[in-house]
Amino acid sequence: MLTRRIAVTAAAALATMLSAPVSSYAEGDPQDGGSTECTQYTCQVEVEVPGQDGGQAGGSSGGTDGGDSPGGDDSDKTVCTYKLADPQPPADSLDWEGHEPGDGAVYEETCSWDPDGNEDLFIVRMVWLAEPPGQDAVNPAVLAQRAVDTMALLGPDIASPRAAGKYTVGVPMWMWVNQSATTYGPNTASATAGGVTVTATAKVSKIVWQMGDGASVTCNGPGTPYQASEGMAQSPSCGHLYSKTSAGAQGGKFPVTATSTWTIDWQGGGAAGQLTEIRQTDVQVAIGELQVVR
Repeated sequence: MLTRRIAVTAAAALATMLSAPVSSYAEGDPQDGGSTECTQYTCQVEVEVPGQDGGQAGGSSGGTDGGDSPGGDDSDKTVCTYKLADPQPPADSLDWEGHEPGDGAVYEETCSWDPDGNEDLFIVRMVWLAEPPGQDAVNPAVLAQRAVDTMALLGPDIASPRAAGKYTVGVPMWMWVNQSATTYGPNTASATAGGVTVTATAKVSKIVWQMGDGASVTCNGPGTPYQASEGMAQSPSCGHLYSKTSAGAQGGKFPVTATSTWTIDWQGGGAAGQLTEIRQTDVQVAIGELQVVR
C-alpha cells in the first residue's frame, strides 16, 4: 500500500470516501487522523492507494501524470473521463498547479478503478492539462491562421487613380489608398483552442502597382494624397508617369492592378511567427494626350 497525495474538490473527496469501501483507506484516511489541506476550491487529501502485490501505483489511461493516478499492474482497468471546469478556478487556486489562467485549462477528472475485478472505485479530482484530453496538441500557427481568417482582409481601397479620372501623358500621376482596418491595417484578432490563445496583428507592408503600360511600381506606404498646390510635381512616395496614351488598350483604358502584401505577426501558445496574405484591387484608367488649341 502506498500513500499518494492527490488534489480533489472537497465535495468530491467526501463523496469518494463515502462511496469507497472502508478497507480502501488506512492510516492516511482523514477520517482516521490523516492530513488535509483545503481551500474553497481544492482539497489536498492523503489516501491509501492499493498497489497490485505491493507494486507501485501506476498511471491512468487518461494521459495525465501517472504518479498521482490510481492504478498498479492492472492499470488497464483504470478508465478516466474529463470535463472542462466551467467556470475555471480563480488564478490563485491550487488547481492551476503553478500555471497561469490561459496556459492550458483545468478539468474535472473522474477515474473508475477496479484493482481486483470485484468492485469499481471512483476518484474525482481537478487536474491541469496543457492540451484537451484525447486531442492532438494545438498548433499555434494553425490558430494564427484561424485568427487571420476572421479579419476579412481586403485589397487596397484605391483613392487615386480613379476610374472616372482624366489623366494625361507626361503629367505625373499620384497614387494613394484609403486606410482602414480591413484594407490597410493594423488589424488585430485572436483565436483560442484547448486553453491556447494566439493573437495576430496584420498590416500592409507594401503595395505593388501594375500600371497597364508594362510598368510596375512598388510603394512601401499608402501613398501621398495630391494637393493642387503641388502643381506638376511628382509624388514623393508613390507615383507614375505615363509616356503613352491608353488609346490602343482594350476599351481605351489601361488595366491598373494594386496588390497588397499583408504581413501578419502572431504570438501565443509559447510560440511566435509571421504569416503573409495577398489581396488585390483592379481599376481601369484612361490616359490621353494634352490637346493644344490654336
